[in-house]
Amino acid sequence: MVVNFITIVMLISQSMIIFDFNKTSSISDWKVVNDVVMGGRSSSKFYVNDEGHGVFSGTVSLENNGGFSSVRYRFSEKNIEKFNKVNIRLKGDGKEYQFRIKSNKYNQESYKTVLKTTGDWQTIEVSLSEFQPVFRGRILNIPNFSSNKLEEIGFLVGNKKNENFNLIIDSISLN
Repeated sequence: MVVNFITIVMLISQSMIIFDFNKTSSISDWKVVNDVVMGGRSSSKFYVNDEGHGVFSGTVSLENNGGFSSVRYRFSEKNIEKFNKVNIRLKGDGKEYQFRIKSNKYNQESYKTVLKTTGDWQTIEVSLSEFQPVFRGRILNIPNFSSNKLEEIGFLVGNKKNENFNLIIDSISLN
């Protein structure tokens, strides 16, 4: 019993929780950004469900050159030099989502990875060095993510088709 407790404490100390949803989570710092900022017609919402998970759901529309919905979470700068992977526990709807990160919330570019959801609960682990630089949907000709700090994370759906979506998020951490 003591060994198990020590193992759990060691595992927890080797990770950094970015957000762990529960029934009392404040999501006031999570902001929805849809393609309406560019004239599109997509719509989405972000809320905590009765089970205590974050839910990002809505409809992506290609009307008026639209095609994406996103939600982002900005926070005070976190030193992440001891971590090299992100872990996301989620339940998707079988669609692909982008998970995006920024070392500085004011940077124009983001760094993305694509999450392929199955419809079941998944824990997806991605090396930070695999995150590709993007701006307005285009891959940039600069190196992949290599910063020692983090100030923003987010999810984006934009699969170049009209579709409803539903992504349930349990936790996001670094290890």
